[in-house]
Amino acid sequence: MDLQWLKDVTVGGDGLSSGAMIAHTVFILALVIAAGIALSKIKIKGVSIGVTWILFTGIAVGHFKMGFDHETLHFIKEFGLILFVFSIGLQVGPGFFSSLKRGGMTLMGLAIAVIGLGAVTTYVIHLCTGEPLPTMVGIMSGAVTNTPGLGAAQQAYADSAGADEMLASSISLGYAVAYPLGVVGIIFTMILMRYLLKVDFKKEDEALAAISKETALAHRYSVEFTNHMLAGKDISYVRDLINRQFVISRIMHSNGEITIANGSSRLTLGDKLRVICSSEDSEAVLAFFGHPIEMSADEWGATAMQSTPLVSRRILITRHEINGKKFSDLRLRTRYGINITRVNRAGVDLIPYQGMELQVGDKVMVVGPEAAVAATADVLGNSLKKLREPNLLPMFVGIALGVLLGSIPLMNIPQPVKLGLAGGPLIIAILLGRFGPHFHLVTYTTMSASLMLREIGLALFLAAVGIGAGDGFIDAIAGGGYRWIGYGVIITVLPLILVAIYARLRLKMNYYTLMGFMAGSMTDPPALGYANQTAGNDMPAVSYATVYPVVMFMRVLVAQMMILFAVG
Repeated sequence: MDLQWLKDVTVGGDGLSSGAMIAHTVFILALVIAAGIALSKIKIKGVSIGVTWILFTGIAVGHFKMGFDHETLHFIKEFGLILFVFSIGLQVGPGFFSSLKRGGMTLMGLAIAVIGLGAVTTYVIHLCTGEPLPTMVGIMSGAVTNTPGLGAAQQAYADSAGADEMLASSISLGYAVAYPLGVVGIIFTMILMRYLLKVDFKKEDEALAAISKETALAHRYSVEFTNHMLAGKDISYVRDLINRQFVISRIMHSNGEITIANGSSRLTLGDKLRVICSSEDSEAVLAFFGHPIEMSADEWGATAMQSTPLVSRRILITRHEINGKKFSDLRLRTRYGINITRVNRAGVDLIPYQGMELQVGDKVMVVGPEAAVAATADVLGNSLKKLREPNLLPMFVGIALGVLLGSIPLMNIPQPVKLGLAGGPLIIAILLGRFGPHFHLVTYTTMSASLMLREIGLALFLAAVGIGAGDGFIDAIAGGGYRWIGYGVIITVLPLILVAIYARLRLKMNYYTLMGFMAGSMTDPPALGYANQTAGNDMPAVSYATVYPVVMFMRVLVAQMMILFAVG
């Protein structure tokens, strides 16, 4: 196939000026990405390898040696990797540390076991077959569908003294060969576990219902106040006495009048209270006040006995001045006579307290007179238009700090161990996503903008890697690279089967949680899509998000460590 005409069109055919070479490289890169995205729509029995088609399209184009500018290609590859991992870090940052609580530690321990077993399996195959360890690291990255791990491995190898160019190319070749069956292998293992462990979806649904009931973060209760010991005491006194997180949003007095509760509101026998607290605290909290009663939302919204009707409304925090401030700083209850009953952050309802730091993008449930709620909305912003505006300053400051962190040697064994352009930005992004509001940095971005940034970075990285690996791909397969497919399958399936059986039989893990954990331990979105479709609920996504940040970091670190061990 003669593609000289395409080179003539883009570079003129009369010589390769620097500008023309860059234009040619960018032109081909755009065509590779466009073709790969078009091919990503292809599904075989409902399974697609998604944007990884960009990698294979790049390999096909790179095979024809069309005279790319390698410096431009290298810059695009590294910058795409930074955008990809940084956007992931910002996305998972807010929930990263909270995922360490409760069952999150168990899930992350299992995920680390999968990573460790995968590394051991890779090294054993290297010893048994004599395949170079850098090549095996590329196969491992493809087998576990982890693109940042590939980027970290390539960078670590390039930074090492005496790096062999052909061996460096085999890292991306091994990734490309092992990746397709890596995706299929993860889904196959989920299906295998379903039948091997005799999973009954009806029983899993029942167990899921029990779990959901136990772990709800914010729940509303109606309570009749009957505690003679606390009669006449104010809510602040009771809160200090109980030492649990709860909110009393409204009080219905014996005459039917409903008032907004605050810390100075005194409790009278016979009052009906609207209490918000966690399910795990509900038994202790409700026992102090009295006994639960049945009251509908309409009854709490009744206005017949009120001079000032009460309304409840979700208000978006969109003013940058509010970012990082605490409820105690705003004094909304004192100034406007309203009550904040819940804070929704990243889709999760949280119980508010005076020391809670607010973030742009939070949704707060406000209860009070309509005029007071409207005034509160003005203070907090409540402007969708402002929420859609990009916040580029924290992003590029974060990227700069991430590159700096990734360049700092952490240890020497004997080569310097660095987090690199994958690990550094990822860690800084997680820290910014979690603690940025504390320093009044607005890191919020819409889900669509975050996804766009992530996909653009991934597309640029895959296209550049594919084009760079295209030269010699066919020769590698013909020269024995077909065996890499088998190595990749072993690395994919064996650790997952061992850990999944332990998690199910010993830890009694719900199958839906298990599927999400398996997809997350391999950082594989197509496998998560299959798990969500099979489960029909959010449990796979929850466990996926719980292990994802730690797995991303560990995959990058393990790939680098293995490369440094190989060249050391």
